[in-house]
Amino acid sequence: MNFKKSILIRVRVVFILIALCSAAIPYKVAKLQMAEGDVWREKAETINFQYREVPATRGNIYAADGSLLATSLPFYRVALDPTIAKSDRYKAGIDSLAKMLSGFYKDKSASSYKRMINDARLDNKRYLVLNRKQIGYQGMQEMSNWPIFREGRLGGGVIFEKVEKRYRPFNSLASRTVGFLNEDEYGAGIEYSFNNYLQGQDGKALFQRLAGGSWKPVFDAEDVKPENGYDVTTTLDVNIQDVAETALRRQLTDRDAEFGSVIVMEVKTGKIKAITNLQRNTSGNGYGENYNYAIGDQGNTEPGSTFKLLSMLALLEENKITLEETIETGNGAHKFYNRTMRDAKNGGYGTLTIREAFEKSSNVAVSKLVDEHFGASPSKFMAYVDKVGLREPFGFQLIGEGKPYFNKPGEKGWSGVSLPWISIGYEVKLNPLHTLALYNAVANGGKMMKPYIVQSVSKGNIIEEQYQPEVIRKQIASEKNIKLLQGLLEGVVENGTAKNIANADYKIAGKTGTAQKLINGQYSRIYYTSFAGYFPADNPKYSMIVVIDSPKGFAAYGGDVSAPVFKEIADKIYALDIELNPDNQQEIFRAEADGTQLPYVKAGKAEELQGIFQQLGLKASAANPEEWVKTVAQDASVQMSVNDTDKSTVPDVSGLPLRDALFILENKGLKVNYTGKGRVKAQSISAGTELRPNATINLVLG
Repeated sequence: MNFKKSILIRVRVVFILIALCSAAIPYKVAKLQMAEGDVWREKAETINFQYREVPATRGNIYAADGSLLATSLPFYRVALDPTIAKSDRYKAGIDSLAKMLSGFYKDKSASSYKRMINDARLDNKRYLVLNRKQIGYQGMQEMSNWPIFREGRLGGGVIFEKVEKRYRPFNSLASRTVGFLNEDEYGAGIEYSFNNYLQGQDGKALFQRLAGGSWKPVFDAEDVKPENGYDVTTTLDVNIQDVAETALRRQLTDRDAEFGSVIVMEVKTGKIKAITNLQRNTSGNGYGENYNYAIGDQGNTEPGSTFKLLSMLALLEENKITLEETIETGNGAHKFYNRTMRDAKNGGYGTLTIREAFEKSSNVAVSKLVDEHFGASPSKFMAYVDKVGLREPFGFQLIGEGKPYFNKPGEKGWSGVSLPWISIGYEVKLNPLHTLALYNAVANGGKMMKPYIVQSVSKGNIIEEQYQPEVIRKQIASEKNIKLLQGLLEGVVENGTAKNIANADYKIAGKTGTAQKLINGQYSRIYYTSFAGYFPADNPKYSMIVVIDSPKGFAAYGGDVSAPVFKEIADKIYALDIELNPDNQQEIFRAEADGTQLPYVKAGKAEELQGIFQQLGLKASAANPEEWVKTVAQDASVQMSVNDTDKSTVPDVSGLPLRDALFILENKGLKVNYTGKGRVKAQSISAGTELRPNATINLVLG
């Protein structure tokens, strides 16, 4: 075979192979279109069209009076399918639309917006995000009337993609209690604990995949609408919450403390009216709510002398003592085995009655009594811890409740000094909620209520879950001994370590606590201070605990640091609560005008006063409902004059009830002291004076 013939054979083989491949292509095309067409069309459909989740609108969180604590507000991302609009409408409207977009977003010129939309239309681009900035509902309503956009989604191609954001009308108020939920569905507070109700049920809708990987929603009959979440109504009172946070923040700042907590609870029901937790920010500048020390495990701390209430309960229940018998405390030091118990007072208290020992918070007296009467059977003393329900968590409605800790007889760590130290609140770890529950039970005649913070879960008028007051201990001690304990707590304020907060208008009952902090295995001179109690003592409505950790400065004890915060909050609650303080209701005064008796109120919020006059069938001059006004009787009617409180000067609060005066002045950054009852008769800083932040103003009521 010569060389030429060899080449010819090779060429023919290649030609035959090419011919076979060419014949196979039409066959494969026909097979794909005819035999396998349905399969591949289904795959293409799956790739380019997909059912995706449509998030449900999250439920709202409310305060007890219906005030909104958290809600989901709709925001929108604006996109456009520029190929939808018909040519004549597009040409007629594109210039105006581009100009309006430029004026609204203020980030590009009208010509830039026009060029961007025109280019997308020429490229047959079906989905164009006009601006990454999200707009609110009002903005969406405004844009819906613009050229091209007014033709809607099907006629103009506009797409308003809904994106919901969580919004808190009261900003940081009760922020840790309201809580949060992140993208990984981890969080804290009510948002996290009640997420199963709040989140609702997501729906599904058909989306089309476009060039660039974006997805465009398309209408489809099989779309499933999302079911919005349930609303959660709490027991919180926004006014009490605000008062508690303000008072705590001020004391933390003044004392340069690490953190503090306040819980206010309704005695008869166990409803939590306020919880605030403020911790020094990591930057060292100011305080924020970063952890719920009032309830969480990190808030479990040796309570100190507030635990002496349990010691007195055990001693009284065992009939071991009478309050008038005496005990020797000597020079304020007593040795138990290898450790010495000491009183806070240098030189000691000498001989005291047991009542005086409790009022003065003598460590030596209480530890000696408990050791004497329970030392041979410490388990008997610890049984009272179980009787009052302090050893286990309450099953509180917020996830993350801390578990109490008690050193137990017979276990590792128990020693001969354990019982004396437990009796005054050491070798014990409780969070503020557990301590408060004990004091609340004493205020409630011995009946211990389970603390709760959510009262209902609902959707519209339909209630899904209703939470009622729950008794967890019918009687923690005999009625006789409860009355004795109540008397002891009143004595602490009248004669003992908290006499600095005694109040002439109403009685406070409670107990101070000062616990040395354990640092590197040694008890230090850094303190955990507290005050737990209730008011009014003769008819308790609210119980409260205030804890402040590591306060700086002189006299950093519970009576000096935490008790004043308790009083400040209690004073303001007392002033705001008409049931407790009926003298501070909006009084009605009589005045004569043309011989007609006219009831009128001296000053207040226009909306509230107009409601009163309307109910009484009286004529009153019109005023903006949001304005503060003064009133005068004139020509058989009531005339309102605006009391401008928005100026950067000290406002005129004369004639206002205390609660309104406090609201106005504290929102101006002023510190308020007051004396008397009723309405404001005089103010120490004249109205119109230049406003100085953090200045103190004194009010005289009458």
